[in-house]
Amino acid sequence: MHYLYLALAIVSEVIATSLMPLTQGFTRLWPSLAVAVGYGVAFYCLSLTLKILPIGVIYAIWSGAGIALIAVVGTVFFKQSLDTPALIGIGLIVAGVLVLNLFSKTLPH
Repeated sequence: MHYLYLALAIVSEVIATSLMPLTQGFTRLWPSLAVAVGYGVAFYCLSLTLKILPIGVIYAIWSGAGIALIAVVGTVFFKQSLDTPALIGIGLIVAGVLVLNLFSKTLPH
């Protein structure tokens, strides 16, 4: 169940971050409220995950997965492009998340 909460935290954070440009500097009410709710859900789900799993590893997974997903959202929905160094850096972040999940003894499998 803790991995479901982590997944919900990641998805909620990505949705909230993706909606941030629509707030126009938090001058538009409904997008601003959606961002606040998204981050609220993200942090609540993250707090539930942290009842069981260690904060350092979970935060690394949460932020790493969020970075990779936001890069995809930026490319697909906002037509932003990433240069080679950005792609390599994001690839290294994803590789780090995979190493944590597949090989770390810190996380229950």
